[in-house]
Amino acid sequence: MARHKLSRFQYNAASENVVERGKEFYTTIKGKWRESFFKNDNPIVLELACGKGEYTTGLAKEFPNKNFIGIDIKGDRIARGSKRAIDMGLTNVAFLRTSMAYLEEFFEENEVNEIWLIHPDPQPRDKEERKRLTNNRYLSLYKKILKNEGDFYFKTDNFPLFEYSLVTIPAAGFEIQRQTIDLYNSPFLAEHYGIETHYERLFVAKGYKINYLVAKNIK
Repeated sequence: MARHKLSRFQYNAASENVVERGKEFYTTIKGKWRESFFKNDNPIVLELACGKGEYTTGLAKEFPNKNFIGIDIKGDRIARGSKRAIDMGLTNVAFLRTSMAYLEEFFEENEVNEIWLIHPDPQPRDKEERKRLTNNRYLSLYKKILKNEGDFYFKTDNFPLFEYSLVTIPAAGFEIQRQTIDLYNSPFLAEHYGIETHYERLFVAKGYKINYLVAKNIK
């Protein structure tokens, strides 16, 4: 396993669609994603804690006129997403290796048009609340970099996290537009274009319901 991870880290270092520590864009890209990286004026969409990039690449295929950035701290996951994008011939995809806590170091205020948060770690224990990606600290970061009336998409199999987020998201200044506790039996399923993560397929096969909401950033 260590050997596989090492090869993926080496892959990231050479990959042009990966931004990580040690590369020039890592310290210069803030506010310049369109002009410097994508070289267009298209909307920017983030997938936070993107894992292997299933949503980043899936959405990028559906929307070639948008720029997609998958963000994760795990280099081996980033490498898989990067390779997937290259194999699919997607030029509107980038991957950023960093912690969600440092988003302000890479994005200017109002630079982002949409944010997707798909099956994050629920961090279920009370003492882990500060790590939940829908706590107020993180939501305030999303709110700052997201444009006014930009959409925040959230999807989880964990109902307690969903309940928690139904409170924290409006409290942070987002207006929930639509929500469901059973995405696969709702009219909103089409919004996902048949895209599933590996773990989502496992969850659904075990009978878990998928919770989903869309909230608008109101400034």
